[in-house]
Amino acid sequence: MTAHTPSFVFSQRAQKLTSSAIREILKVTTRPEVISFAGGLPSADGFPIEELRQAYDNVLATEGRQALQYGPTEGYRPLREWVAKDLSRDGLTVSPDEVLIVSGSQQALDMLGKLFIDPGSKVLVESPTYLGALQSFSLFEPEYVAIATDEQGLIPAEVSTAKAQGARFIYTLPNFQNPMGISLTAERRQELVERCAAAGIPVVEDDPYGELRYAGTPQPSLLALGRKAGATVIRLGSFSKVLAPGLRLGYIVAPVEIINKLVQIKQATDLHTAIVTQMAVYNAIQNGFLSRHLPVVRELYQRQCTYMLEALDAHFPDSVQWTKPEGGMFLWVTLPEQLDAERLLEKAIARNVAFVPGAPFYSGAGLKRNTLRLSFVTVSEEKIRKGIEILGQLIREELQA
Repeated sequence: MTAHTPSFVFSQRAQKLTSSAIREILKVTTRPEVISFAGGLPSADGFPIEELRQAYDNVLATEGRQALQYGPTEGYRPLREWVAKDLSRDGLTVSPDEVLIVSGSQQALDMLGKLFIDPGSKVLVESPTYLGALQSFSLFEPEYVAIATDEQGLIPAEVSTAKAQGARFIYTLPNFQNPMGISLTAERRQELVERCAAAGIPVVEDDPYGELRYAGTPQPSLLALGRKAGATVIRLGSFSKVLAPGLRLGYIVAPVEIINKLVQIKQATDLHTAIVTQMAVYNAIQNGFLSRHLPVVRELYQRQCTYMLEALDAHFPDSVQWTKPEGGMFLWVTLPEQLDAERLLEKAIARNVAFVPGAPFYSGAGLKRNTLRLSFVTVSEEKIRKGIEILGQLIREELQA
């Protein structure tokens, strides 16, 4: 039999693509017996199903022809106005012309890569950082420069003149960062925007979790601080965590010159984000629904976080450390240096427990294999306690090996 010869050739960019480590792990977690701390999914218990159903019904009943037609690339004007008004606080004024609606903030990351990154371009990222951003930016072949973090978030002093020189932007998640669950302190926020203003590099502020604070004091956005400091801040927001990820609805806030160029990129990508979805979301939130809905979600997440922190205290050895989030969906575990989280995962899966090893969240330098991410919002109290107990036993076994 003649061997099959492919009649196609993938681009070099496509050949370099790899599957998400998290997505591969999630394939295992489809088994009902597996306790999964791996997924970055919001809790379905927080989805406002009835309110969204009513919103779609209202839009289709009263504005169906417009909702099902092509729409402007920039997005549905009333929703852009809502976003601009919502962000106009902390002494900040945002114009709707500075708002672009996108198909989830993951699309925003892809578009920013297209806008700013050439092969070999320097891009500054937290270490560790959001895996989805690394996947998206890597398509455009940047040179990553890792900026160290600690329990107070990104360390602005690491954004030195040498590291900042020629950088296209710095990417940061200041609130309840994925994967670590940490937040940037007020002092560090101010120092970061001042350093970036002086260096002339944009700050990409990715904030999908900022509305999920359930402890501590809210901090001003980098967008607000950056405007005062003369820094260019590009803010990404999402309705995935405050409403539902299936909506695939997010936004970019940036200077008009950047928005105009992003509009051209989006026109070549998907013409526009689904208008019916934009109109339904606006219908649902226009009269203050989020101010009633979000406290319920925050209470749910705080309860889940408390369950996990209590279980960690009860079952993990004293030599293990973990972050204590004031919001969001994740916490970060640091094992003793001699342990490898990927090896631990193999044994955990054999015991029907899953998590995400820390290695994929690093851009290269400073990689720590003794780290892992735990997500707590989609797991019941009983399973949290059982799963953490199993992980604690496995860690003790590894330490004794």
